[in-house]
Amino acid sequence: MPDTAVVILNWNGLHLLEQFLPYLVRHTDPAVADIIVADNASDDLSVDFLGDNYPSVRIIRLEKNHGFAEGYNRALKGLQYRYYMLLNSDVEVTERWLEPLADCLGRDRQIAAVMPRIRSWHDRSHFEHAGAAGGMLDRYGYPFCRGRIFNVVEVDRDQYNEQADIFWTSGACMLVRSDLFHDSGGFDAFFFAHMEEIDLCWRLQRMGYRIAYCPDSIVYHVGGATLSKANYRKTYLNFRNNFILLFKNLPPGKLGRTILTRILLDGISAVFFFIKFEFQECFAVIRAQLSILRHARTIRRLRREAAARVGDFRNDLLYPRSVVFSFYLRRIRTFSRLDRR
Repeated sequence: MPDTAVVILNWNGLHLLEQFLPYLVRHTDPAVADIIVADNASDDLSVDFLGDNYPSVRIIRLEKNHGFAEGYNRALKGLQYRYYMLLNSDVEVTERWLEPLADCLGRDRQIAAVMPRIRSWHDRSHFEHAGAAGGMLDRYGYPFCRGRIFNVVEVDRDQYNEQADIFWTSGACMLVRSDLFHDSGGFDAFFFAHMEEIDLCWRLQRMGYRIAYCPDSIVYHVGGATLSKANYRKTYLNFRNNFILLFKNLPPGKLGRTILTRILLDGISAVFFFIKFEFQECFAVIRAQLSILRHARTIRRLRREAAARVGDFRNDLLYPRSVVFSFYLRRIRTFSRLDRR
């Protein structure tokens, strides 16, 4: 049996499977990986399409839409492979895309998960928003990337052409060791979707492992195919889950001050949305804060469970400053110009 399972979590993504699965089948050596589609109870013709056209692709049928986090947890539970490749259905892979990632994990046992160079499918000379050349996190929990800070995405000029340690891998294309995925607790189902991969990578680092970027593998990602930027549920999930991410993983000495600062920053974001007449975005931020208050007991429990499972905090790669301040006040637009001391 191959070492790797390439697992796509699908929900009503027939059009994406039709468009991108041919690339995956063409560029994935059956001796290297099996291809599996876990279906989150789609009500389109996704499953019929796979059965009629791709008999070599294994199908896992889930009884309802569990979301990204719990959907993957359930799909991966019974799979006996050395590595899991978690791949979005809107990713176009290229020739020999998987081998460099597997080689990276094979060479260094301390690397728990690795991601490729992710370029934009819409503008193939640029990095893609969700991952680019590796995910990073600032001290207040704001995610950004090598190659993308907020809405400014860099052209790929091979400026990130060396393997590097990063803080998080994109959930769009992540190769992770199966034993460590399960030992760390997998994705947090409470997140449902968005930022669950950052939470997972933070826990893996707390276990003493590293997260890596491998530039020798290149894929192209559409992005926003499930929830577009204009979908206000995405804003709600991002603000809610970002707070939970911090609360779960920060050490006691840093927790209180950081959380208070983050609440203030989120309040400022809501005000700015209101001033710009983006009332639905403003309401999404308020809904996120209300949800945090409503589920405060659950969130405290998640912190206790994470501490019991994964051990000590490691913050080697946290950006020690505010990326919001650097971007909006100091006008720093590229990762290479950030002062990371």
